[in-house]
Formats: sequence, C-alpha cells, structure tokens
Amino acid sequence: MLTPLATERRSPPSKGSRPVFDDLTTVTLHTALSGLSLRQRITADNIANINTPGFLAGRVSFEDALADAVADGDPAQRSIHVARSLEPTREDGNNVNLDHETLTSMDTNLRYSVMLRAVDDKFGLLSSAIRGGAA
Repeated sequence: MLTPLATERRSPPSKGSRPVFDDLTTVTLHTALSGLSLRQRITADNIANINTPGFLAGRVSFEDALADAVADGDPAQRSIHVARSLEPTREDGNNVNLDHETLTSMDTNLRYSVMLRAVDDKFGLLSSAIRGGAA
C-alpha cells in the first residue's frame, strides 16, 4: 500500500469536521508566509537589477485577495500577483528605487517574523492541548 506524500492533500474530512492543519487560521498563516516569501524574493531581484537598463521593478500583491478569501472562508483560494511597476523610469529605462526596496525588505521581514510568531503560538497551543494543558 502506498502512503500519500506529505505535500499531497488527503481525502476531504467528513462533514462537520476539519483536519487540524487545514483550519482557517493555519491555511491563512501559510498563505501569508508564502506571499511574504515571494515578496522578499522579488525585492531581492529588484535590488540585484538596480543597474540593469530597461529593468522594471516587480511588485507583489496578495493582502487584499487573502483578506477577501478569508472573509469567504477559504484562504486557500487566494492569488498572489506579481506585476511590473509602472513608476517613472530613469534615463536608462530602469525604475528600481533602492530606498523603496530597502523599506519594502524591512517591512516584509517584520511581517514575516510576526507571521512566524503566530504559527509558533498556534502550534504551542496545540501542543499544550495534546499534553492536557500541562506545561
């Protein structure tokens, strides 16, 4: 008998129940971490191409779509958009602004840290519940 891979979805739970790791909070936190991780990679790409003629900075947008998906009760049905910036360009056609990218990187790192703390707290509560509340 073959066992499913850890990344594969198992059969849907029975009506009225939900697997522990597929609850709204966990899926939302995972989605937010994925979006923030992509934003950090795009920001690093922007900085790496600061002197590339014609390069247009990338921008990652997911927060509004995630908020809407959470309001609808299904954060897994979110979308993370990467678009090219339409900000004015320099003479060489590049529009990467190092100040903006640095602030974006710092903001993204702080948000990522907060999301990781939320995941840690969530699993701490789960661990406590499994142990029967004993510390």
